[in-house]
Amino acid sequence: MSLKVVILQSAQADLKELRTYLVRQFSSQIWQSTYADLKTAIFGLADLPYSGSIPEEIEKLNLCQYRQIVLGMNRIIYEVREKTVFIHIIVDTRKSLPALLMKRLLRGNP
Repeated sequence: MSLKVVILQSAQADLKELRTYLVRQFSSQIWQSTYADLKTAIFGLADLPYSGSIPEEIEKLNLCQYRQIVLGMNRIIYEVREKTVFIHIIVDTRKSLPALLMKRLLRGNP
């Protein structure tokens, strides 16, 4: 049974930021390739929502409904809730997840 996949506004903003960075630093072809891979991974979660691992930073908080997929230099942080997969964050693997979460919490943008 396939689950519904919802890309939250925060993750959509992450994609825009990633696009700007990749096009500016590399090329639009790199962005298109990365975006295609991200879309495939994200929508693949509809059929395999528990395929990702629990991020170490989040596991320490006992929030086991959150998982991640690492794809190249990017990680997709998502939540499985009932029959829906919510995509919360799409971020470079080199960025600090705790710092990003704190920034979003203080900004009021989950």
